[in-house]
Amino acid sequence: MAVTASTPATRPSAAASRTGAATAVAALVLLVAGLALVDITQGTAAVGAPEVWKALTGRADTADASVVISSRLPRVAAGLLVGAVLGMAGAALQAVSRNVLASPDTLAVNAGSYLALGLVTVTGVSLPLLASSGVAFVGGLAAAGVVLGLSGLGAGTVRLVLAGSSLTLGLTAVTEGLLLLFPRQTEGLYQWNQGSISQNGFDGVLQTAPIAVVGLVGLLLVARRVDALALGDDAARGLGVPVRATRITVVVLAALLSAAAVTLAGPIGFVGLCAPALVRPLARRVHAFTRTRASLPVAGLAGAVLVLGSDVLLRAVVPADVAVAVPTGVATSVAGAVLLIVMAARVRDTSGATAAERLHIRSRAVFLTTTAVLVVVLVGVTIAAVLMGDSKLLLGDVVNWVQGRAGRTVGFVLDTRVPRVLAALLAGAALALAGTLIQAVTRNPLAEPATLGVSGGASLGAVLLVTTVPLAGSWSVAGAAFAGAAISSVVVFGLAARGGFQQNRLVLVGFGIATGTSALISLLIVLTDPFNATKALTWLSGSTYGRTLPDVAPLAAVLAVGVSVAVLRCTELDLVSLDEDTPRLLGLDLTRGRLAFLVLSVLVSATAVAAAGLIGFVGLVAPHAARALVGRRHARVVPVSVLLGAVLVCTADLLGRTVIAPAQLGAGLMTAVIGTPYFLHLLMRGRR
Repeated sequence: MAVTASTPATRPSAAASRTGAATAVAALVLLVAGLALVDITQGTAAVGAPEVWKALTGRADTADASVVISSRLPRVAAGLLVGAVLGMAGAALQAVSRNVLASPDTLAVNAGSYLALGLVTVTGVSLPLLASSGVAFVGGLAAAGVVLGLSGLGAGTVRLVLAGSSLTLGLTAVTEGLLLLFPRQTEGLYQWNQGSISQNGFDGVLQTAPIAVVGLVGLLLVARRVDALALGDDAARGLGVPVRATRITVVVLAALLSAAAVTLAGPIGFVGLCAPALVRPLARRVHAFTRTRASLPVAGLAGAVLVLGSDVLLRAVVPADVAVAVPTGVATSVAGAVLLIVMAARVRDTSGATAAERLHIRSRAVFLTTTAVLVVVLVGVTIAAVLMGDSKLLLGDVVNWVQGRAGRTVGFVLDTRVPRVLAALLAGAALALAGTLIQAVTRNPLAEPATLGVSGGASLGAVLLVTTVPLAGSWSVAGAAFAGAAISSVVVFGLAARGGFQQNRLVLVGFGIATGTSALISLLIVLTDPFNATKALTWLSGSTYGRTLPDVAPLAAVLAVGVSVAVLRCTELDLVSLDEDTPRLLGLDLTRGRLAFLVLSVLVSATAVAAAGLIGFVGLVAPHAARALVGRRHARVVPVSVLLGAVLVCTADLLGRTVIAPAQLGAGLMTAVIGTPYFLHLLMRGRR
């Protein structure tokens, strides 16, 4: 009786699930087809739906047929292929890692492919498309392996995002250094990195499609094993599933799919993150989509909808002649940033504290000795930075310059070099101070202006002014940078404040803001004229080139105020960094004090970005090193951190000006190269 009673109930349920799955798939297919038809009719040429129909039926004139067959149809095919493979790659990575934020973007796959192709490009070797795909595959797979090794599969969202974003910043900095050093060999590589589905013929699509088929077939073959991993490692092993081999296989296949997309269209941001997120609500309603074998194709369709939908929306909103220059990846990155911010309010942190620090107590003698040594090092680095460069000087030349007795050549060199050195010193000190304040207020040892999106907001404000008002002065740029930083910080800290600045929400919202601002900055650079684009790119590399004393005056004033406030209120900083209850028990208005310190950190970091461009990792490395040297008391941490930040950026600027002279690299690129290994070391230590 029980069996016969349950069977009818089960069959309609299974039939209903199959019907719902078929309906959802049919709706997605129709949506993809509709977007593809609309996309074919959009473009700069006056070729609408009637002309497209004539071209497809062989009745159009030669010009219209050429536009449709050689440009628009390949663009649509590329959009379909890229969206599908990125959607499936993201779904596979999220399933095998049990992490809803795993994707080719957060695993630094795109950044690894970008660097690998950049290294090949500077050699002058011209590779066919399939060979380029192989190079991109190796670079992306290596980057994903590093991130997953540091964060751990299924270890939590925060560690994954931090490892991926830090490695992305470091790899991108190396690649941008190659762009500056080899401008002729790498011409067009920056535009390619923004991602565009525009094609000239079907050759690229036809050569990339077999790679996508291999990756998809491979994922479908291991789909049952991936489903078993969702039960837990022990349960999967009990079912005879090789856990480690399955995970490695899926990561390799996902990297292969991502490499195919990158080779064909460049990095199309956040499709691999958004497509599976759109499928998850369907999976709650349709049980069939909870299985990997069914969810992968659906995620591929959702990815195609995202790419084609972004392209259609972009060409519908922006004039056709402008839309041609706007990369598709910019639109998808902005959409992905918004989705990431929305997801931040719902994702729980399962990793716990990251790199938890013990309470170190250092003696006063250690603090005084450390400070004295840093002062000596700072003086030495400053002197070396003033004397060394494309023209080497002597101390006597500097003395004569100070006294107004230097020759014309020496005077010109020092007039341009001294402001650069001061900008590097002050920017490093300011970013270190901002990082110290943010880490204390949020009680998050991995927080800093760059990873929380504050620097990205400042950069967006400054680049917006630089590209629209090229003759804007330093004070105007500083005001624009502060406005951008203020807006981004209001969003980040406002959304993260719920629940007491929890680590996951703070980092994820900051990462989303940083991604969105980066996409908008790329859009501004692509649309502006070449002169302003070069100016903005140089500024974004953290270069102190062309700085004058009026440029660093605002930073000097703000830094003096910031250091004074931090030193005078160091006891309050100590209390705020402890916990939520202790400050309140001692009568401290925690909300007001926290807000004051955050506003001060935003002001300091914004003026630093305005004076020296985007310089990352200083706000992370300097406070960490200071606490390791002198303990956690902010009366000691603040001065030591400020000195360390000044030394770090000044040294980076000096190396960028001298190591490959007469060519130069921005201080921001050098600090990213220096800071990335340290940041990854912190994550590795936290995992241990």
